[in-house]
Amino acid sequence: MSASARLVDLSHPIEAGMITYPGLPAPVVSEFLSRPASAERYSEGTTFSIGRVEMVANTGTYVDAPFHRFEQGVDVGALPLEKLADLEGIVIDAGAGRGVGPELFDEIDFGGRAILVRTGWSRHWRTPAYAGENPYLTRASAERLVAGGAALVGIDSLNIDDTRDGSRPAHTLLLSAGIPIVEHLTNLDRLPTTGFRFHCAPAPFRGLGSFPVRAYAVVGAATSTRT
Repeated sequence: MSASARLVDLSHPIEAGMITYPGLPAPVVSEFLSRPASAERYSEGTTFSIGRVEMVANTGTYVDAPFHRFEQGVDVGALPLEKLADLEGIVIDAGAGRGVGPELFDEIDFGGRAILVRTGWSRHWRTPAYAGENPYLTRASAERLVAGGAALVGIDSLNIDDTRDGSRPAHTLLLSAGIPIVEHLTNLDRLPTTGFRFHCAPAPFRGLGSFPVRAYAVVGAATSTRT
């Protein structure tokens, strides 16, 4: 990273007992091996802690792979890094209202880029309002992003879809096109519209459709280092 670049964390911390999505259980954090217990295994003054975490995969800020929606889709472990890391990013301001329409993407070249939709909804994180009338992408917006060849789409909201629509059109259209989705982002107000690179690689778990990520942006690093 160049001296002029800065890092912006776009992830919510994961804590024991927190609720990400209504109806999904909170993570349980405990110790498999405590420091006092480990003292018996190592030299005097040398201790370790080995933690144990029990949680659903859709916890905190996470990425959805096609397998989340489609049985034969690519799982988290098979998502190519080219779809998750060192992506040129664009922030789209959603404005007022719930449904984010396709007109916001007019005259924007988002081919091969990470499109991050800034709704401001993350200000409600871990409050009752977060699970309320959250902003979402309309079907037409998802169609526009697929047609334009977006590499990844993220949003700082409860869900990229209208939770009252059981067909989940944004998930269906984006994931069927192999476009990963990142939900529950935060701090998008700290990013410029362009001029940053986006990263959100999860642990490469096989057989899972979603998994938490440490999403972040490198601002002032718009030129790719790929060859």
